[in-house]
Amino acid sequence: MNREPVSRELFDEVMVPNYAPGNIIPVRGEGSRVWDQEGREFVDLQGGIAVTSLGHCHPGLVGVLQEQAEKIWHLSNVMTNEPALRLAKTLCDQTFAERVFFANSGAEANEAAFKLARRYAWEHYGPEKNEIISFTNSFHGRTLFTVSVGGQPKYLEGFEPAPGGIHHAEFNNLDSVKALVSKEKTCAIVVEPIQGEGGVMPADPEFLKGLRQLCDDNNALLVFDEVQSGVGRTGHLYAYEMYNVVPDILTSAKGLGGGFPVAAMLTTAEAAKSLGVGTHGSTYGGNALACAVAQKVIDTVSQPEILKGVKARSDKLRKGMMDIGERYGVFSEVRGAGLLLGCVLTEKWQGTAKDFLNAGLDEGVMVLVAGANVVRLAPSLIIPESDIDEALERFEAAVKKVVS
Repeated sequence: MNREPVSRELFDEVMVPNYAPGNIIPVRGEGSRVWDQEGREFVDLQGGIAVTSLGHCHPGLVGVLQEQAEKIWHLSNVMTNEPALRLAKTLCDQTFAERVFFANSGAEANEAAFKLARRYAWEHYGPEKNEIISFTNSFHGRTLFTVSVGGQPKYLEGFEPAPGGIHHAEFNNLDSVKALVSKEKTCAIVVEPIQGEGGVMPADPEFLKGLRQLCDDNNALLVFDEVQSGVGRTGHLYAYEMYNVVPDILTSAKGLGGGFPVAAMLTTAEAAKSLGVGTHGSTYGGNALACAVAQKVIDTVSQPEILKGVKARSDKLRKGMMDIGERYGVFSEVRGAGLLLGCVLTEKWQGTAKDFLNAGLDEGVMVLVAGANVVRLAPSLIIPESDIDEALERFEAAVKKVVS
């Protein structure tokens, strides 16, 4: 086994340069703490970008992974497996969904959702009804289809021509959607209840209700991308419950596996009929290891005390960050829901959010950014309150250095 020492410099030698990782290399995690190669400890408010929903090395997840690893790892989709069936049944029981398709990533779940929307319209209304309406600043993945539906042109640059039939309206502006929607051509409206990469921007409740009505009026499917906002992140199992707006299709990934790659597309029985045998597939989708872990995640996160705890932790973290922002004049607001929060830099601040990310690492706290002017927080849903206190202390020390 290759145990040669590795360094950040090795990344530049052997990896495709599409990422620009920081200088530290974490090697161990426990709960909401992470240690790097030098033994330095960090409080983790990144959560692997809303992925490690139960923290690092959660004993329950480690236990079910070890248990399943001694049974069976992988089967082709010529067969099904017990963990996949149990997880699908759980997701249907706890959500609006009646059918589930498993994949490996949020992009793949969204790819399946968009293909289903087009095929459903093709089967029921004809080939002209193929247009998708999405929103500026949205993010739905990095495949060519999902990046085209996403509303950030920078991610499409150099990869054109993009798939056609995609239009972008203005987020939280229902009139801009009305100007684009067509009963003859629109097959789906795709929206994140909370835009994650686009700056942690929550949808207005009336906006989502309006989208539901527009879809109903125009025979279109409403697709909620809950890759980042799902699995307890908002204090609800899925954010659509918080808004009391039920989609036709919902995508879930990130926190679903607590760090193990797994994703799901949830939908109704009626819509699901359009993905008949041979229309779509995934080699690893529904993998027994992944589904066993995801089952434990859902069983844990869906407990009322866990979801209630998300709100309490959110209130504490939100207040702490806003207090820091006011003391040093760096944040104009802290927005979002649950433990998906965005600290928005004041207009007068001349730097970027990444200044605070880098300073935070120096002080032993890991935060994220969402664009140039938002510090994003997405920690474990069960982060101890004492870890929040310490993270706030370390982050304030970082802010003090940045502004001095």
